[in-house]
Amino acid sequence: MFQSRVISSILKRNKASLNTILSNFKQTTSFTAVSSSSSSSSSTVARSSLYGFGSLYKGKYMPSPRTMSTAAAVGVENKEGLKLLVTGGARAQKAVGIWLFGSAAWVFSMVVLGGITRLTRSGLSMTDWKFTGGLPPLSDEEWLQEFEKYKQSPEYKRVNKGMSVEDFKFIYWMEYAHRMWGRGLGIIFALPFSYFLRKGYITLRLGLRLSALFALGAGQGLIGWWMVKSGLEEPASEYSQPRVSPYRLTAHLTSAFVIYTGLFWTALSVVMPEPPAESVAWVRGAAKVKKLALPVSLIVGITAVSGAFVAGNDAGRAYNTFPKMGDTWIPDDIFDMKPLIRNFFENTSTVQLDHRILATTTLLSIGALWWSTRKLDIHPAIRALIGSTVGMAALQVTLGISTLLAYVPVSLGSAHQAGALTLMTLMILLNHTVRKPSMSLLKSLPQVAKTTY
Repeated sequence: MFQSRVISSILKRNKASLNTILSNFKQTTSFTAVSSSSSSSSSTVARSSLYGFGSLYKGKYMPSPRTMSTAAAVGVENKEGLKLLVTGGARAQKAVGIWLFGSAAWVFSMVVLGGITRLTRSGLSMTDWKFTGGLPPLSDEEWLQEFEKYKQSPEYKRVNKGMSVEDFKFIYWMEYAHRMWGRGLGIIFALPFSYFLRKGYITLRLGLRLSALFALGAGQGLIGWWMVKSGLEEPASEYSQPRVSPYRLTAHLTSAFVIYTGLFWTALSVVMPEPPAESVAWVRGAAKVKKLALPVSLIVGITAVSGAFVAGNDAGRAYNTFPKMGDTWIPDDIFDMKPLIRNFFENTSTVQLDHRILATTTLLSIGALWWSTRKLDIHPAIRALIGSTVGMAALQVTLGISTLLAYVPVSLGSAHQAGALTLMTLMILLNHTVRKPSMSLLKSLPQVAKTTY
């Protein structure tokens, strides 16, 4: 129901915006796909789009409103040209971009806070759940009531028996903050979304994409509770500690990664509608980088998901040595579970071994990406981004080893989780930067870049 209203609003708003743009278009200097003036403005738009986001690299070349409004006109008229996700000119693009980057940053903080909640063993402190949330306990009597609920849980009986009310308050506040932070994200996403719809800034394509992300974000709360419920059940063995299902934890974290990726990619597409392209040679170089970056990104994603299984099985607190696992390179019990496939998701030894292998593969593959592209003729921003990715991969491996050797302290564990998302961020940015430019831009490019850096 919500999405149908969104789509209807988008169509109505953008019909008016389209008529306005076409009207203004007829009054401006004639633009044609084959004319030199069109080629010149397409090239200017590409540079403006890049350098609007390019403060990440050089800190200059901000696009002017006049250039961006010209881009909107060209994008609507020419099907092979630039297609913007936002109407309304440079100010609208900037506002929507800031909102989407802010939402992505909020999801980033949610992932880090979720990691801290797990590492402090706070996730099972709240034994019920409401979609809209509610106020925390405000009196001693209410705190005692919540504490009595927690005392009925397997975690209290087997792990925290005898804990004080003050200790309970700490883990309760951690979980409460995590849940309310997620609901806060829904508010800061929905309200600006409604405002930008009313202003007519959101195109149909962008509206559909954001509606899907909003629905996924709403479902994330349900996935979180589905995960927590598994930790409130009695373990199969009397010697087992209560913990959430590693499968459900992985689903929860992977969903957060998907939401973050969608928001960050969309924000980049809003503020940088064209990739950096100053010459045909640089476009060809970027295409070669793209062929390598896609499989490397897949390895990075798989490694991050394997880390969720490490967390779900508490595998980081086993084999706290490196490079060997205890006294051996490969533990003897890695295939003890039946059927065989269970070992890769539930066997502590196998899960940690897999993560070690994948982490090493990630570092080597990113290093190979840098080595393979070092002599390519590519945009300086792409080269700098590849170098930053290599540095982040090395730092992430260092954090992982340090976390393992220190027996997973909260500080290092949360930093390692944040590092995984930071590395993913750089890979998303790299893939977005090396995508293919529009046909109108390609036609306007010289064979060799004229600008020197």
